[in-house]
Amino acid sequence: MPRPPRRPRVRHIAIVVANLPAERDRRVIRESLSLESRGYGVTIIAPRGAARGTLPGSRDVRLRPYPLLVTGSGVVTFALEFVWSFLCVAVRLAGEVLRGRAHAVQVCNPPDVYWPLALVFRLLRRPWVFDHHDLCPEILATRSGSDGGGLAFRVLVLFEWLTLRTATAVFATNESFRANALRRGVPAHKVTVVRNGPSAREVGVASPAPAAEHRIAYLGVLGPQDNVEGAVLAAEELTRRRGRTGWRMVIAGDGESRPALMKLTADRGLADVVELPGWLDAVEVDALLRTATVAIQPDLPTRMNDRSTMAKTVEYLARGVPVVAADLTETRRTAAGAALYVPAATPAAFAAALDALLDDPPRRAAMSAVGRHRFETFLSWDHQAEPYLAVWSRLLPTLPPTTATRIPAQRPAPGPALRRRSDADDGDAGGADGGELGGVGGGVGDQGGDLGQRGDGGQAVAADL
Repeated sequence: MPRPPRRPRVRHIAIVVANLPAERDRRVIRESLSLESRGYGVTIIAPRGAARGTLPGSRDVRLRPYPLLVTGSGVVTFALEFVWSFLCVAVRLAGEVLRGRAHAVQVCNPPDVYWPLALVFRLLRRPWVFDHHDLCPEILATRSGSDGGGLAFRVLVLFEWLTLRTATAVFATNESFRANALRRGVPAHKVTVVRNGPSAREVGVASPAPAAEHRIAYLGVLGPQDNVEGAVLAAEELTRRRGRTGWRMVIAGDGESRPALMKLTADRGLADVVELPGWLDAVEVDALLRTATVAIQPDLPTRMNDRSTMAKTVEYLARGVPVVAADLTETRRTAAGAALYVPAATPAAFAAALDALLDDPPRRAAMSAVGRHRFETFLSWDHQAEPYLAVWSRLLPTLPPTTATRIPAQRPAPGPALRRRSDADDGDAGGADGGELGGVGGGVGDQGGDLGQRGDGGQAVAADL
């Protein structure tokens, strides 16, 4: 009697995320669902969040969460947190290997501490791919107010070098991240640019619904590196130019700077023109963007911000919202003519640019059209998924795709962000570009990442983001 044909073995990829629960990292959600649509099995190892069992919106993306026992903001606390994360990830990866999974691993930073595990997997002849969400040395320099060069900075540079050089392949979230990898000695053929951004289905058809008054929107992480106080002070300057009626600034997000921003707003007597609603779920975020006249991106011209693609930028462009932004390299590469750039990046300069744009509907309409066109033809995940999947097809061939990639539409997010998230992000840092909208909460790496506040099946808002 002939044997029944054996089912083809599913190729399995483990994705490691250390600074956000899996269901809050929109970049990782998009990557996981894209891989699943191509026939890969996927497991995500990440800090414990609200989701259990499988990733919301997926068929069978498994979650292997670990508890966060150490959190904080000091150097010692960070070190302890990274050691704990490393141990938890190592144990769970070992379990995946013993269960016949983890034929390849994708690790997302921060932190850049997993390179010893990369050596083990390379010895096992299993691909180890680095998804570069954030520039960790630049984050430290920005947050400490230094130009780099201290011991901690040099250690982070070394760890970044080791992380890049031990990887089988590297995903860079923009051209600056790619150039950084090349400077660290990674061969050009190993580095692929995969930008952050929602899919067209997540955004849907742009249908702006102008509010009775002008709305100036900021979405993202409220951290020291994000200079959101610059937006509040720009609003103060704008009251001198336009008065206190007919416009309002909405700063939606969460982070360690929110209490200080609320105090600054109260001390300056701006509560009638500046609103800080905190965390917004996906539906609320989308409603705000569709009623926004313009968006503001007040990032300081630091080395980290200059090299990072803020995930919120793509969210603005996807909905046709013109942007007033600091004049930064990757912001220009992303927004092009959809933004009005402010070289000085001072509150007075931002207020002047906002005032001019609010009084110029034809220019806003032209910028809106540019933003939508860039999203539809280049920035959306529908386009970015192609090079991402091409790398995996080369490293770990699998069966032909059986379904189209399906990224869930936005839906309400769970409660507030469980922890901070570095922007870029936005980031998407890198991640300032890691992680995008689905709610606005505690962190984005631009790149990575996806706006930094993320929701269950929604997007997170952050830079680096």
